[in-house]
Amino acid sequence: MYKILLVSSALALSSLATNALADGAVTGAAGGAITGAIVGGPVGAAVGGIAGGVAGAVVDPPPREVVTYVQQQPAPTASVVVEQPIVVGKPLPADVVVTPVPDNPKYAYTVINNRHVIVEPRTHRVVQVIE
Repeated sequence: MYKILLVSSALALSSLATNALADGAVTGAAGGAITGAIVGGPVGAAVGGIAGGVAGAVVDPPPREVVTYVQQQPAPTASVVVEQPIVVGKPLPADVVVTPVPDNPKYAYTVINNRHVIVEPRTHRVVQVIE
């Protein structure tokens, strides 16, 4: 049973990675697989990879002008530190304050762990982490 699950998961991940969903799906799959491996071993990695790939696939990357705007914003004087990993497709903690992007209300940003993070303001879901 485990071999069937692992093989089918690997096939599903490879098909996601070769489709137009590559960026978000691969990022989501990698994050999901790591989390799944920690929680459930090899089977957890396979299941987490599938779930993360699906979640990552539905996150639209922001337009270039949004990324440029966020990159140009200065970091706040008080740094925000979040202990959990910041993963594309996953929501930020509810207490993290985000700032709307003025010309594109579909996006907001914050600076966490000295990295600019673009989020959906309504859900606080991470859209992109700028290194």
